[in-house]
Amino acid sequence: MPEVTPAGANQDNALEIFEEIVRLGRYGQPSALATVIASNGSSPRKSGAGMLVKNDASIIGSVGGGSVEQDVIAVVLEVMRTGAPQLLDFHLTERFGHVCGGTMHVFIQPNPIEYSLIIAGAGHVGSALVPLARYAGYRVTVIDPREEYARPERLPEADLVIADDAALAMARLAVPPSTAIVIATTDFQQDFDAVKAALQTPAGFIGLIGSKRKKAALEETLRQAGYPPEQISRITVPVGLDIGAETPREIAVSIIAQLIACRKNNAL
Repeated sequence: MPEVTPAGANQDNALEIFEEIVRLGRYGQPSALATVIASNGSSPRKSGAGMLVKNDASIIGSVGGGSVEQDVIAVVLEVMRTGAPQLLDFHLTERFGHVCGGTMHVFIQPNPIEYSLIIAGAGHVGSALVPLARYAGYRVTVIDPREEYARPERLPEADLVIADDAALAMARLAVPPSTAIVIATTDFQQDFDAVKAALQTPAGFIGLIGSKRKKAALEETLRQAGYPPEQISRITVPVGLDIGAETPREIAVSIIAQLIACRKNNAL
């Protein structure tokens, strides 16, 4: 009978791995955990041994070293790309450097990433975005310089409400690549300032409410300010999928749909 024990029971690096999973998830960096869930006979690691693999293929822990580990790392990188867990069965022959035989079963699962949304502007569209974003699994921050708009009781679903200029507030916030920024302020100068602040961050998505005419004006303003094409191309204008949205709630739905599509396509 294969030996089966709770995952992590034999993991010398369990605390280090757990802390790194939390840190990576908070900063939007993908990773996956490979755990030996059963073993039999001569196997390099027993049930409960685990290995954390990061996006750059660096590891913490081990599931046996050698060819076994290299095969696991290759599959882990695929799991991070697709988000689909996998179960690997190893029959330890000479190819793996274990001539005495034995079997090992390794379960690979992606670790969760914390996605966040920063909304610059708490007007009609911005406030409509908040409950939808929270429902879609985002940690939501709302920024607006107008104190009567930037009130927690007005936006109860928001995790953080900041009454300040969007550009100044964004400069103080931690913005990992798993963050989306949607700009919906009240005038072009505020939009422009917020866009410039957003471009200083590694945010995975930057969207701006507006028309094609506004897009052309913004791009020209950025070009004149010396922004290179690869930076300007990071901005999506108008933000939201083209579903014929007209009301603030409909526009909010189109924006959340676009963010979800980006996440599913690994573009955020």
